[in-house]
Amino acid sequence: MSERFDPARWRPAPFLPQQEARDPALIFVVAVLCFLACLTGLGVIAADRAARGWSGQLVGEATVIVRARGGETPDAASARAAEALAGVPGVVEARALEREKAYDLIRPWIGDVADLDDLPVPRLVAVTLAKRDPANGPALRRALQAQGLDAVVDDHSVWIKDIRAAADVVRWASAGVFLLIAAAAAAVVAFATRAGLAARRDVVEVLHLTGAQDSYIAGLFQRRFAWIAAVSGALGAAAAAGLGALLRLVGGGEGLTPALPIAWSDLAAVLPCPLLAAAVAAAAARLTAARLIRDMQ
Repeated sequence: MSERFDPARWRPAPFLPQQEARDPALIFVVAVLCFLACLTGLGVIAADRAARGWSGQLVGEATVIVRARGGETPDAASARAAEALAGVPGVVEARALEREKAYDLIRPWIGDVADLDDLPVPRLVAVTLAKRDPANGPALRRALQAQGLDAVVDDHSVWIKDIRAAADVVRWASAGVFLLIAAAAAAVVAFATRAGLAARRDVVEVLHLTGAQDSYIAGLFQRRFAWIAAVSGALGAAAAAGLGALLRLVGGGEGLTPALPIAWSDLAAVLPCPLLAAAVAAAAARLTAARLIRDMQ
């Protein structure tokens, strides 16, 4: 009895199989890289939010250090300074702090002194500035000088400059890390493409003999590795979003730490990861395949 004809046995195998033994390892490596890239992005967003919050608080406040002159008591000098500053345009409130708060600020520097009343401890005046058109440091100094007060105005400009500089460093460093991760992912895909072409060198030569264009063959590798990278990017993005959600839940309203406040909306930043991973992989696979195919000719 003759064997039954099975068309599937005579159907030609695809040039690139749907699955290969090296695919799980490739997916794992690219997924880990995407996970790290997403974590970097979430960290940048949180750090930028923290820097903007700190800058906003410092911009809206100023501190005045008042020293008594002559026979005037420090408390009287600080009260007079607060009254003078309250009338400056752009000042919402000027409040003289209690002497206990001034003492608490200097105790870490001079030790536990039983009686600080004998020391010429200056008083502090906390100034709240308007959000729109806040008063600047020179305007506050002129108001104090008009009253003959010996005072130093700290408008926190030095702190604001340092915070903004630190935020810029974080942004540039994160951009460098992101580029390194993208380059690593491209290198991994390029290596996989090279291995795939080397394993099918004879098939590539047959395709050339049948008139297949180099762009067609390279496109096969491009589509394959773009799909693998998209799946890996989705896995890495999901893992990063899960970790971000966990940190948000553990930290309560501010995330794990006030220095990196994570919001629920930040988790949406990982959504483009599969598309970006697919784009990087497609470009790397196509360039590598096109170059190797030219060398085979």
